[in-house]
Amino acid sequence: MKKTAWIAAAFAALVLGYVVISSFRTQPFRCRVCITFKGNRDCRTASGETREQAVRTAVMTACAQLSGGVTESNQCENTPPDSLEWLRGN
Repeated sequence: MKKTAWIAAAFAALVLGYVVISSFRTQPFRCRVCITFKGNRDCRTASGETREQAVRTAVMTACAQLSGGVTESNQCENTPPDSLEWLRGN
């Protein structure tokens, strides 16, 4: 095997290892957010290193289901949530 192939394989293994390890790491904050946008409602759960990160991730995930396109997505993400519930554990 060529040296470049070994380097590429090692890089791929490192990236895969990082993804696996980071997906099992527990996040200290977890919440459930419900948003109504253009007459449709969606609730999503997310976790994050900070409260703000957890809320932002939940809002973005809910808005991905409710909006179509970048403009609507931005409008939805600026809509105040109907509810915000803090959850325990992961």
